[in-house]
Amino acid sequence: MDSLPDLNQIKTITKNGGRLKEEDEQLSPMARLFHEPGSNVYIISMLGCKTKIDPHVVKQNLLHSLVRHPRFSSLQVVDEETRGIRWVPTNVNIDNHVIVPELDPNIAFPEKFVDDYISNLSKSPIENSKPLWDLHLLDIKTNDDEGTGVFRFHHSLGDGLSLMTLLLACTRKSSDPDALPTLPITKNSGYIKFTRVWSVLEVLWNSIVAVVMFVLTVLFLKDTKTPLKGSIGVENRPRRFVRKSVNLADIKVVRNAMNVTLNDVVLGVTQAGLSRYLNRRYISGESGNDNETYDRMKNDIIPKNIRLRATFFFNLRATTTIDTLVETMKTGTTGRWGNQIGYVLLPFTIGLKHNPLDYVKEAKAVIDRKKASFEPLYTYFVVYLVLKLFGIKAVGKLNHKVFFNTTLWFTNVPGPQQEVTFYGHEISYIAPSCYGQPNALMIHVTSYVDKMMFVISADEETIPDPQQLCDDLQESLHLIKTSVLEMESDKTK
Repeated sequence: MDSLPDLNQIKTITKNGGRLKEEDEQLSPMARLFHEPGSNVYIISMLGCKTKIDPHVVKQNLLHSLVRHPRFSSLQVVDEETRGIRWVPTNVNIDNHVIVPELDPNIAFPEKFVDDYISNLSKSPIENSKPLWDLHLLDIKTNDDEGTGVFRFHHSLGDGLSLMTLLLACTRKSSDPDALPTLPITKNSGYIKFTRVWSVLEVLWNSIVAVVMFVLTVLFLKDTKTPLKGSIGVENRPRRFVRKSVNLADIKVVRNAMNVTLNDVVLGVTQAGLSRYLNRRYISGESGNDNETYDRMKNDIIPKNIRLRATFFFNLRATTTIDTLVETMKTGTTGRWGNQIGYVLLPFTIGLKHNPLDYVKEAKAVIDRKKASFEPLYTYFVVYLVLKLFGIKAVGKLNHKVFFNTTLWFTNVPGPQQEVTFYGHEISYIAPSCYGQPNALMIHVTSYVDKMMFVISADEETIPDPQQLCDDLQESLHLIKTSVLEMESDKTK
């Protein structure tokens, strides 16, 4: 990212509590971290529109909603005296943030154009002379949509859940233009629950193991070099964003039959999809023949004992509600806002399995151990400890080394349970992702009404066929569901 502008004089206006006081305007350590080399991450969110986009309507509504949030109407400026970064309120010129390129409505390959346009956004940062967000409105008809909107936010503005919830606060139910959408409710809100002495010991043991693995990863422990592992400098290369929707009902069938969570199923599908993709890449690398690759897909030639881990992000705050953020945009206050995320190092067992249900069982066992530990809290607070002792540069290097030594980022954010409109425009899908991370691959999973979507952010130099990975994820869910139905059928005989 270009260097931030220096600040000669800071003037902060306080109006009816609508702005934070001057001494509270410093960026948080986590927000500052996203300005460090190797951690300069942007969140991108793609919106498919069923109706033609009206830029004037979008601009006018943004002025009365998103722009009223202090983080979206403030510059990030370097203080000359302290060299820290501060939030400085500014007047927002909406035309500098909403970009509407002139497009040929008769373009030959509209889907490819939209994909290329979004990929090109990952080649350049947002100018720091304005608040670090923008919205691109592509008035071009594709097979499924009348237009596409692409939000881009610098990660220092907030974490994925905060930004997703804020975006949804700008939407309304399609069935009721005055009603806000609702998000799925997690039944078990507590992170760790102690029910017996043994559970306390289990949590302590899992936490110790996690800390040891974290330290080893910082020092020297790297994932195996596979066709998914990015090379040095991968965070500076452009990304390709692809997506694949599957039926949420299919995932629920597996969940109910195996008595697991939706997240367990999604992780099992991911592990299976990665295994199928890697097996294909290893086969094609040997033969160079696509037909032979297809014929040999049932043969497992993946090297044994591959170490392949995901940095799996956890939200550490109490759930942010849509209603709260609507109030935030009305009053101009930030409330409990920012980057409050921890992460765990989640190992995947890579290899083809005779019984596809084993992928889900293994994923559940691993994620249950991670839930029964303090690992997300540890990774969150270690940032503040290192920051206190050694400064922000050391924190940036530490996180970069951990992220680069693993293979991918994985995260999931729940989406609305009802179809929604964005300032009157009917939405067909919401697909969030990231770029700028020191991994060649990120898998983001989100729900929308009756669909679950896998969104892939891939470095094409490492992963030249990300759509194939999407297809492998879809096929893996099909195989797992088929095995569940066969298992249920056997029980009834």
